[in-house]
Amino acid sequence: MPRISFAIAFLLTFSLSIAIAQPNTEPSKVTIDPETHALSINGKKIFTIGFTVPPPPDAKAFNGKPALEEFRDAGAVFIRTGPMLDPSGEWKGSWDARWIATEKAYMDAAAKAGMYCMPWLKELSHLEEDQPQKEEKLRTIIRMFKDHPGMGIWKGEDEPQWAELNSKDNKNLVPGLKRAYDIIHQEDANHPVWIVQAPRGNVQQLRRHNVAYDIGGVDVYPISYPPGSHVPTDANKELSMVGDYTRKMIEVVEDKKPIWFTLQIAWSGVTKPGKQLRFPTFHEERFMTYEAIINGARGLIYFGGNLPVTLNERDKELGWNWTYWQRVLRPLIEEIGDKSPLAQALVAPNSKMPVKAKDKNIELCVREVGKDVYLLACSKDAQKTSEIEFTGLPKELAEGVVLYESPRKIAVKEGAFTDWFAPFEVHVYKFTRP
Repeated sequence: MPRISFAIAFLLTFSLSIAIAQPNTEPSKVTIDPETHALSINGKKIFTIGFTVPPPPDAKAFNGKPALEEFRDAGAVFIRTGPMLDPSGEWKGSWDARWIATEKAYMDAAAKAGMYCMPWLKELSHLEEDQPQKEEKLRTIIRMFKDHPGMGIWKGEDEPQWAELNSKDNKNLVPGLKRAYDIIHQEDANHPVWIVQAPRGNVQQLRRHNVAYDIGGVDVYPISYPPGSHVPTDANKELSMVGDYTRKMIEVVEDKKPIWFTLQIAWSGVTKPGKQLRFPTFHEERFMTYEAIINGARGLIYFGGNLPVTLNERDKELGWNWTYWQRVLRPLIEEIGDKSPLAQALVAPNSKMPVKAKDKNIELCVREVGKDVYLLACSKDAQKTSEIEFTGLPKELAEGVVLYESPRKIAVKEGAFTDWFAPFEVHVYKFTRP
């Protein structure tokens, strides 16, 4: 073969090899780093990115690729499975034979794509003392899937504090949740339990549930008409409520467990009859994503990509909102996924470097990876565009790059620099020590 032809063949082979998803072939061992609260899968730390609810297990993306391979290619790792929404948008279904077969199909597809499932245990996520048949069913489900290469995280009760508040007798779910949690870990030592709370309740009310999960979370959906209808009693109706709730949930877990934040693609407040359909723009979704990270979230789940009323004619055939994926989510996940320039920074501990912004509306965090210093900053100001001064960087730095805004660079002098921020704008800086 001529040399030029050999080179072309090699490059084509190499390109194909990196484009094809690497399947999971062995059971996963999922742990939580005690310092950073980052997730580790088989020894590799990742920043968690997932979707609730995913397309069907055999679905194709807009480009003809398997849907889960499209997610994985962008840098996402998880899909939330378990009994799903039906086409009307209601939570129906249970762990019957039909769903067990569906879960097996999801796990097979996830493993093939190099992703992992987070099965919602739904009716099995809490157990009373006198429910031996239900307990045995829970044990059966755990044993059935715990060693599957597509298994990642167990999802426990959905919004338990909100469920207690809405029950007729203010039922205390904690004992039943704890009983189920203990049984899960008796059967499976390798996969943590994740619980998501509604944006309700105070710190003490929410803290009662800490005994029943390893990973905490909250779902907050600011985008609606009128704004902030998901949190009707909160004073802050702006996008920055994401930062408020991230800090609140870290206080709930006393900074001893990871917090994952569930953000919206769409939700019932924009899809039910009488509501106006509305999606976050790229600017809005990017702000919410980074504000959660800056305030301490170690994972992000995007909700509502499957809701039928949100799908255009093309996407109805495909069973998922690929239009929103192309316009907003894929570009964003490429910034924060496990293949991104930020991947190592997002699983690093917060730096003790004394970086400050001379504006109360700027939120920031600093991460260090080797010689590199990453500064993530966002403006929660809903009105003003301002030039902001930052101080406290190492004095040997002279210049930094603004990631995802190439070719923009920042000049640093004596550990300080200035930059402009518009309302809800995000900048991601990378500095490298000499």
